Amino acid sequence: MSGDDDGQPVLVRELRVAAYAVCIHEGKILLARFVGTGGKFWTLPGGGIDHGEDPLAAAVREVEEETGYDVVIESLLGVDSMRRCFPRGTGGTVDHHTVRIIYTARVVGGVLRHEIGGSTDQAAWIDVDQIDTLERVDLIDIALELERTRPPYGQAAGKHS
Repeated sequence: MSGDDDGQPVLVRELRVAAYAVCIHEGKILLARFVGTGGKFWTLPGGGIDHGEDPLAAAVREVEEETGYDVVIESLLGVDSMRRCFPRGTGGTVDHHTVRIIYTARVVGGVLRHEIGGSTDQAAWIDVDQIDTLERVDLIDIALELERTRPPYGQAAGKHS
């Protein structure tokens, strides 16, 4: 990282596009526990989209990697955008922008297991009523709010039966 003419660190811009799946079954939500430098936090299974990868395929791949389950994507739940600046170890500042694509999904196969050698260390079905007690990322709350406020299946927005 180089400095500008005033000797100040250059602001580095980063863009990350990621896809996640919301799997809710019998009052429980499928979560994975992210392990980062700031600690361990529960999140939705999902993650970064590889160059050239379809977001839907990325969500399916990430769920399998992090939980062991095969899923079918049912619908696009929403898109969330988050931007934050933070210091980088080299003395500069990073302007980080994340675009999070959130799908609803249904488990169709596989066996629950923990990821080995990845960004998460546990996968579990958690009672939706217990979410508030978890150390978690904001994405869970955002996704649950999108799920709570979306129109029922088959009902177009703004139309009533």
